[in-house]
Amino acid sequence: MAYQNREDLPNEVKEKLPEGAQNIFLTAYNSASSNGMSDSAAHDVAWNSLRSSYEEGSDGKWHPRPQVGAHRSPTGNMPGA
Repeated sequence: MAYQNREDLPNEVKEKLPEGAQNIFLTAYNSASSNGMSDSAAHDVAWNSLRSSYEEGSDGKWHPRPQVGAHRSPTGNMPGA
């Protein structure tokens, strides 16, 4: 069963994930489901697809992971830039 939009996602997903993560979850689930995976396996794929960009916080909600190199200036590390 594919999800048509974020409102169709399970309450657990809507409560724990920010909007951007919900979009990733929806896309990953639908892709896995359309490839013939069971509902349970498609949910596993969807949750795992979030792990590179999001992490679960101590509050039980998922938050974006800090970006590597986020401390750099927009011009990079070039001297005099």
